[in-house]
Amino acid sequence: MNTHLTTALTLAARGIPVLPLRAGKLPAGNCLACRDNACGGRPNMKAPGPCTCPRPCHAWAAATTDPRTLTGRRWAPMWEQAQAVAYHPGGAGLTVVDLDNADAIGWARQHLPVTRAVQTTRGEHWIYRGAMQSANAVRDGVDIKSTMAYARWLGPGTGRMTALPASVRGLVAKDRSPVRPTPLAITVPGSVGGGECPHRTPAYLDRGIAMAEERITQATSAVHATVYGTFLAVLSAHGRCGCLTDAHVGRLFAAAQAKGEGPRHCNDAWTNALTRLGL
Repeated sequence: MNTHLTTALTLAARGIPVLPLRAGKLPAGNCLACRDNACGGRPNMKAPGPCTCPRPCHAWAAATTDPRTLTGRRWAPMWEQAQAVAYHPGGAGLTVVDLDNADAIGWARQHLPVTRAVQTTRGEHWIYRGAMQSANAVRDGVDIKSTMAYARWLGPGTGRMTALPASVRGLVAKDRSPVRPTPLAITVPGSVGGGECPHRTPAYLDRGIAMAEERITQATSAVHATVYGTFLAVLSAHGRCGCLTDAHVGRLFAAAQAKGEGPRHCNDAWTNALTRLGL
């Protein structure tokens, strides 16, 4: 086995989906059967399809933790020409803030919580625990790599990994408002959209959060639907007023996870709610 395959197997054993990269930091090109997405795409892509190709087609969607796939003959040619190893952050419940230059790093040090950092060729990768929607160029020199994206493996980095903060999630908001949407929601009454938020009274907001936690905790069936409906409620009421804090959202995230909702499911539901409301 070459060095890249050895690295990939080590990461896969830790539950991190991996794939080989060829020259130019590019994934394997699609095979003839998958070219132009003729196969419909893999089931974990945005537009689910029937693809069961044993080759590493479809970039990030092909990332896997299965050692039999990684060492199989269908992947062998790619490992022979591999120049690096990539991983799917969202599939591992992680988010990478890719800081591409010194200015971006300086901005992050002023505005984002400290977390594990990995040195890159031109900057740093800041890695947070939690997955979210990926987006490029959220700021000059800043990309977000999580779900439906891959990042190059450059080592474990240094520092303690911290939970994904609302300040990072807010970077992908279309209106770039000060809102910092984070998974999970609260079922509180209120107006939709802009204007003065009626829930800024601490006691009122805390009561709403407690109601939301209770709704999630008491769900005995259709947990996914309950969580999604709660997401819609908080975004409808607070999508632009920005009154939620990381502490508030952390309580709700914990409630959903206690009901068995993994980070990936929570973030998928949150993204769907954002899209539905046009936020």
